Amino acid sequence: MTNANIRAVSVFGLGYVGSVTAACLASKGFNVIGVDVNSVKVDMLGSGRSPIIETGIDELIAEGHKTRRLRATTDSAAAVADSDISFVCVGTPSLANGKQDLIHLEQVCKEIGLALAQKTSYHVVVLRSTVIPGTTSRVVIPALEQFSGKRAGVDFAVCFNPEFTREGCAVADFFGPPYTILGGDESESVAIVRRLYGWVLAPVFETSLAAAEAAKYASNAFHAVKVTFANEIGTLFRELGVDIEAVMRMFVADHSLNISSAYLSPGFAFGGSCLPKDLRALSHEARELNLHLPLLEGVLPSNNEHVNRAADLILNTKKKNVGLLGLSFKAGTDDLRESPHVQLTKKLLGEGLRIRIWDPQVSLGRLVGSNRHFIEDTIPHIGMLLTPDLKSVLETAEVVVIGTKSVTTAELAAHLRPEQIVIDLVNFKKPRKTESVNRYADEYSEVSAGSSLVCEDSSI
Repeated sequence: MTNANIRAVSVFGLGYVGSVTAACLASKGFNVIGVDVNSVKVDMLGSGRSPIIETGIDELIAEGHKTRRLRATTDSAAAVADSDISFVCVGTPSLANGKQDLIHLEQVCKEIGLALAQKTSYHVVVLRSTVIPGTTSRVVIPALEQFSGKRAGVDFAVCFNPEFTREGCAVADFFGPPYTILGGDESESVAIVRRLYGWVLAPVFETSLAAAEAAKYASNAFHAVKVTFANEIGTLFRELGVDIEAVMRMFVADHSLNISSAYLSPGFAFGGSCLPKDLRALSHEARELNLHLPLLEGVLPSNNEHVNRAADLILNTKKKNVGLLGLSFKAGTDDLRESPHVQLTKKLLGEGLRIRIWDPQVSLGRLVGSNRHFIEDTIPHIGMLLTPDLKSVLETAEVVVIGTKSVTTAELAAHLRPEQIVIDLVNFKKPRKTESVNRYADEYSEVSAGSSLVCEDSSI
């Protein structure tokens, strides 16, 4: 199927996402069929009027109606029969308990599935509705297969194409996206959908269904965090008589750390002499002013949960001998103050585990001042756990915990054994047995190469 022989695109759901998708694709020369159970929306679109209020949409829909590239129907079967690609843009609202309500999505999957049962040509179903990662594979594909009696990847294809449009400027966002994400298991069907976006100048990412689903949530969650952060920090500083507008002008001017990809590589908890104490000071000041700032107050408890989860992972192995690679709060420094690795070590010692630690930057004899006082107060006998001999740590450990990038792939490959369990805190990997030393070395090398900022970003 090529761009030239795509007869039409059907768009299920004529809300904000569906109406914008239908109108914009029609403006790019595709024949589009809008589908909705609401006959009022269908009549409006069918007569060249927009069912939504959105900047620029009226003109696009009027143009699509005039050129006859855009029409609408309540007949799902006819829409599928007359198109080669179906976009699913129905709502996925929240239930009372916060769970996603998939009733509209399930109904559309049933309708499309029944229509596919009557169709002999290959069809591509593209999900745009925002869904929890795994939903396309767990709900959408089984429903389509059940009601069509056909097999995904053989008789039809399913892709996930998240939308990144904002109400009020959705048309502009559709035509000028930051990127386009296409998730799917069949490269051929993904390529078909990609041709629909041949006019997009921004990057196009082809990935798995789950990664595409997750990318939408990562974006929305981060946007919510940004708004809340700005509101909370603004609330606090205004109470302190600070010109918050001046502060934020300076804040956003930093494109190295503040407005950048820095600190956005999932890894272990942060530590060090600055971030923890400064967050405590801000939270204390807010309490003094009778301000409740849940986001700022929740950062340190959230950070500590990473340490707790790491401890649980290690304890759940039921092994007693643990080798910890890395003790300072980040590689390239001997600063142990507020290091999450120190807190992890303390927890494991309290559970009776035997710990040996290797960190090329940390030598008890060289520690001075508050750095030395901190570790002596936290783990008085730390000197008995530290060793400069990486080989002995790796060879005696049942569980190897990677907490630094100071260790090389070659060093790991030389000493790890197949029966050892490796827990990689740096690269956010699940614990597993090494299985094959060479295989582990290859994977570690690939992850390290793709996560060059983890050393600095994950631990600050």
